[in-house]
Amino acid sequence: MTTAITLDSFHATADRLIARGSWGMLIDGKIVSAADGRTYATHSPADGRLLGYVPLASVQDVMVAVAAGKAAARSWRDASVQERVRVVRTAIAALREHAVELGVLDSLDSGNPASAMVQEVEMACEWLEYCCGAATSVVGETLPSRAGQWLMTHREPYGVVVRITAYNHPILFAAQKLGAPLVTGNTLILKVPEQTPLAALRMGEILCDVFPAGVLAILPGKGSVAGDALVRHPDVKRISLIGSVETGKRVQIAAAETGIKHLSLELGGKNPMVIFPDVGIEEAAQAAVRGMNYTRTQGQSCGSCSRVFVHEDIYDAVVERIADLAQNIRIGDPLDPTTEMGCMISEREWRRVMDYIEQAPNEGARLVTGGNRPEHLQSGWFIAPTVFADVTSEMRIAHEEIFGPVMSVLRWRDEEELLSIIGSVALGLTSSVWTNDLTAAMRLADRIDSGYVWINDAAAHYAGAPFSGHADSGIGTEEGLDELFSFTQVKTVAMSPLRSTS
Repeated sequence: MTTAITLDSFHATADRLIARGSWGMLIDGKIVSAADGRTYATHSPADGRLLGYVPLASVQDVMVAVAAGKAAARSWRDASVQERVRVVRTAIAALREHAVELGVLDSLDSGNPASAMVQEVEMACEWLEYCCGAATSVVGETLPSRAGQWLMTHREPYGVVVRITAYNHPILFAAQKLGAPLVTGNTLILKVPEQTPLAALRMGEILCDVFPAGVLAILPGKGSVAGDALVRHPDVKRISLIGSVETGKRVQIAAAETGIKHLSLELGGKNPMVIFPDVGIEEAAQAAVRGMNYTRTQGQSCGSCSRVFVHEDIYDAVVERIADLAQNIRIGDPLDPTTEMGCMISEREWRRVMDYIEQAPNEGARLVTGGNRPEHLQSGWFIAPTVFADVTSEMRIAHEEIFGPVMSVLRWRDEEELLSIIGSVALGLTSSVWTNDLTAAMRLADRIDSGYVWINDAAAHYAGAPFSGHADSGIGTEEGLDELFSFTQVKTVAMSPLRSTS
């Protein structure tokens, strides 16, 4: 039974989980320590508390996990789709039962607001339900054939597959990404972020008796060690990554050095939002603030619309209203259910983002609001929601992904110049267009090179709607039927009758 969501209950849950001290990882149906006994400490970015000691997965642990996955692969593949779906539905029920503690662990580890992280458990479950419903749609085809001969295609799982997830939505990604590979008959090794392992490790404890041994493994630790070993393992032919462009390039190189592998990469974004002058001031400002993802992840989202292009006719009024809205975001203790915005993931990331903020005025940007640590939060890696106006395309904040709570507002007048500036960045994950002119909206949707375009919307995901990146923002798709198909490989079967030679 879930716990009521109150400040006291969140803190009580946090205290109970911290008190346990150490954690294990899921390998071959058991919760285990690292083979060499090594651990590392994880701390809260909001207050510095020691949260616990986590196994530091080694190459040896990777070898054991892959061997267990390979041993389980045939029986899991041979199970009917309905049987695999039944097991995943059992996992969904277990995740919902433990939603509060998973959300609290996520909040402790990441600095994201706990109430939002509890919601993200439900979001993950909704995606898993989609996968269960779509599993029987992953089918082959019967092809045109000659008389007496049949040609058909058959969809087969890869075997052991690896998913490497990111720190900004820890439990959402960890739970959500189980669905597509498992319902299509693969065994899965989940490499979870070094910075935010706890909710995924707790999920491993919850699910260790749900899936047959070897079907699911969950490994924390360094990407340069455990992640690299998984990518390079010869028995891993299918890899999925959510991460930075730089990490995506390293994964491509490592995979290519050791085999021919199928990769999907969901990488960074420097995403534009275009606001036309026919949009109301209030609606435009709210769209910009929502699209920036200040709440939930503190702007640490690859899908954030961090470049806001506002038409000159309404520019000043929209900037002023954006600042008002940003200043009213409730930033504070991530475990407070009323908190809308928490803190950055680490001191390193805090300092990196603050460097962008401090350098922007030197390039001519005008700080409208934020840009500092809130006065009431003198510990933890907090940055107030930050907005820069009078930004131009050559400034660093206008063309480099900041991955923090920093919005750049640019002025536009000419549509061709606007499109040229948008296209000057080598990233193409999401974009958003706000206008009542349907023709203009469709024209921009056609010409902006991004994998996802919102029209009069922002930051929303819909079950079954593919999410993908163009240009350097990635390859492959997630969150739609294509994702399920991508965890299978095609086999063509040509069947002819025996012909007697007598």
